Amino acid sequence: MNPILLISTIFCLGALVIIYWLHNQYRLDIKTPHVAAPAGGPPVSVIVPARNEEKNIRRCVEALLAQDYPNLQILVLDDRSTDSTSAILAELSARDSRLVILAGRELPPGWAGKPHALHQAAASATGEWLLFIDADTFLHPNGVSAALASAQKSRADMYTVMTEQLTGSFWEKTVMPLVLTALSVGFSPRKVNDPNTRDAIANGQFILIRANVYDAIGGHESVKDQIVEDKAISEKVKWGGHRLVVADGRGIAQTRMYTDLPSMWEGWTKNIYLGLSDRPGLMLLGVFGATLALMAALVLPAWPVFGLLWYANGGGWMALAVIAESLLVWGYILYARAQVNKNMGISPWYALTTPLGAGVFAGMMLTSAWKVLSGAGVTWKGRKYHN
Repeated sequence: MNPILLISTIFCLGALVIIYWLHNQYRLDIKTPHVAAPAGGPPVSVIVPARNEEKNIRRCVEALLAQDYPNLQILVLDDRSTDSTSAILAELSARDSRLVILAGRELPPGWAGKPHALHQAAASATGEWLLFIDADTFLHPNGVSAALASAQKSRADMYTVMTEQLTGSFWEKTVMPLVLTALSVGFSPRKVNDPNTRDAIANGQFILIRANVYDAIGGHESVKDQIVEDKAISEKVKWGGHRLVVADGRGIAQTRMYTDLPSMWEGWTKNIYLGLSDRPGLMLLGVFGATLALMAALVLPAWPVFGLLWYANGGGWMALAVIAESLLVWGYILYARAQVNKNMGISPWYALTTPLGAGVFAGMMLTSAWKVLSGAGVTWKGRKYHN
């Protein structure tokens, strides 16, 4: 066989296998369906950490105040915000006495920012269940009722959901679907939900936990130096013999993580850095994934063009075979990406931006790996963190 055709065929078969594998890791078997609003129930304390969240805090808090669950305590920890977050919270609390605003203290040595904020707020919680919500997460009015009912049905001690990810800008729609697909490879929901494995992960945007279990594991003080505090606390729960459940929460919660490319780059390089910093195996997988993404960004557009040029210069049937193989891979990846986009409420046409998104994702992965290996660390919300 001609060496060029052989290389093309190997690439084709390998690409088809990888595309199938990448898009069949994410199985959220446990759902969070809407339920009738209960007449009563165990008290639930909702805790929101807010540091410079002027873009999101109003929508987040108003969604909490609109919950149909009757036994709710709402605590917002204003973590020394320097923007208009404090003014917005003061306005909202003046309108509704159910909202309690707590003033965050200065970050002490040995603590990361978010665990310290959550630790402070949890000290004022009185509920039998604690619901930790990020300020960029917006609940459906039935959100608390549905999550609590599903948590009780699944006998969960800690119930975390994958929220619906809202995207608005071109770059969000181009990059976010690829990032979320990559994350599903590192953390399988089925393995997390299997009590016989040590796999543990949580989505800090929405964590519902029994208060007595939270106290038993030492609360956020037990993970006070962890930037990825959601994963750390999920490990404390599961490895401590408690029931951890990760579920599909797209019907009850929405999140708008980032609004443009600079904030997305800063946020995801931080997240990836923190995920890779203490896991050498995942570091290797991440670099491998970045290499695949970079190859997709460069090879996918060039492959059919090369075949056409070869055919134009007398490549004959072998050049046509290369073109056919490239189009087969293109067709499969566009179909797979279109399905992911559809599930995220994004136009299937954004599948055509896959090479561009793959290039950006590769850049974020490689930047994060460099920050780990060099010890450069990351900056997030004005605070510097090192591994």
